Amino acid sequence: MATLEIPTPMRGKPQPSREQVIGHPRLTVLDHPLVTSLLTTVRDQGTPPAEFERCLHELTRFLLWHALQDAEISSVSVSSPTGVQADGGRLADGLAALAILRAGLGMIAPLRQLVPAAPIYLVGARRDEQTLAATIYYKNLPGPLHRLRHVLLLDPMLATGGSAVVTVQLLRQTYPGPISYLGIIGAPYGVQQLLQADPGVHIYLAALDERLNDQGFIVPGLGDAGDRLFGTT
Repeated sequence: MATLEIPTPMRGKPQPSREQVIGHPRLTVLDHPLVTSLLTTVRDQGTPPAEFERCLHELTRFLLWHALQDAEISSVSVSSPTGVQADGGRLADGLAALAILRAGLGMIAPLRQLVPAAPIYLVGARRDEQTLAATIYYKNLPGPLHRLRHVLLLDPMLATGGSAVVTVQLLRQTYPGPISYLGIIGAPYGVQQLLQADPGVHIYLAALDERLNDQGFIVPGLGDAGDRLFGTT
């Protein structure tokens, strides 16, 4: 009886170390006790889907905090309950998000809560497990995106970087501005691939793990984020 051969496309392929990429000026890795606690929960294989999703939301909030710390503000004035006008501000128009299916769906809710005016677009990208090459199979984008100021790219796992790279290439057909990639866990290989692919991308991660295994999965990682989120295998 023939045995099933497991593809090992990363075997023998050079990978940068964590130390080689951690200091890159366009990479931000969060460092906070609450982030550590949330990451421990999402890594735990016994965490049920609902709790996994909750932690994904909370980690996304931390990532948004960092990615938007220099966001443009439009000045406004509102009436306070004391009857006195209070000067304030709201995020300026021109911010949008693009979630990569399907795991990126788990990062949309906190964005809608914190930045309700930002439109959210979807792209479906899949990788060939034999070659790890990524292709776009679905896109829901408007016409030219050149009027946008900033695009947030949402995808929990930055493994080989293939899906992120082809999505950025799709964006660059009509959008020349800054892109912020928000991910939960990344591997040095994927980080390097995405940074080299486009000089206008800044990467924000909750954690940077050590490497990819021979199958192209992040280790220790958290498994397949989509399966964990939706309770599928």
